Amino acid sequence: MSINLEDYVATIPDFPAKGILFRDVTPMIKDPAAYRTAVDDLAAYCRSRGAEVIVGPESRGFLFGCPVAYALQIGFVPVRKPGKLPRETVSCKYELEYGTNELFMHKDAIQPGQKVVVIDDLLATGGTANAAANMIEQLGGEVVGMAFVIELSGLPGREELGKYDVHSIMVLPDKAD
Repeated sequence: MSINLEDYVATIPDFPAKGILFRDVTPMIKDPAAYRTAVDDLAAYCRSRGAEVIVGPESRGFLFGCPVAYALQIGFVPVRKPGKLPRETVSCKYELEYGTNELFMHKDAIQPGQKVVVIDDLLATGGTANAAANMIEQLGGEVVGMAFVIELSGLPGREELGKYDVHSIMVLPDKAD
């Protein structure tokens, strides 16, 4: 029996700001079969790209990146918001669909030449993934792919990440019909 993962995505209008159609993956991670299906898909992609480490942005990137790293028996590197990492870091400022932010990674997290896949729950404008890629490359890593559970159509995320191989499990509209 095949699982349609779209059935496990809740849609919340006007969150976190008016005009935003928020795609919530918590129903997916609550259901063991749906969660396994998503993680298995992402792991297969990462395996095909030769990933040596997974990078996941806070916080939903952790939810999918950690089990993928575990399944592949490779490391996981968290990308965090300001003030969350205790050792020396690199950082990158970026724009969100509804504002700006800055992300941080430990300076010793990625080794030169290491093959990295960035995993997150959602691709919208591409700002978060691009910021993660910028830090990975600053540390000498090679971004061999970007993987997302959901890609929002109608937003420039895929174009913003044009120099990277991008994999999305599903594509959903960014606005209500």
